[in-house]
Amino acid sequence: MATFKYCLDCNNLLYPKEDKHNRKLLFACRNCEYEEDAENYCVYRHEIVHAPSEQTMVLHDLGTDPTLPRANINCPRCGHPEAVFFQSSSRRAEAKMTLFYVCANKGCGHRWTG
Repeated sequence: MATFKYCLDCNNLLYPKEDKHNRKLLFACRNCEYEEDAENYCVYRHEIVHAPSEQTMVLHDLGTDPTLPRANINCPRCGHPEAVFFQSSSRRAEAKMTLFYVCANKGCGHRWTG
């Protein structure tokens, strides 16, 4: 995991810097001439973790989301002729290509897989 590094001379933050001649990553101070070789080549890591309560809020009213693609499929519950669909975001191998459909009828909101 990337951590903050500080200059040994002036205690300012070190920033990633590319040494193009030697083809390596350095951390350099912007206030003095201090530089050090990078031990870890991870400069930035962005992790998104959703709590279970956030995931249920994201799935609410998907049928009315105008950004999702739509399909002309009849809802098994109410028979409405339109549904939105999206692909599974699960990391399990068996669920990666699964399409999930949500009825576009505001009163229904039924979800099923296709």
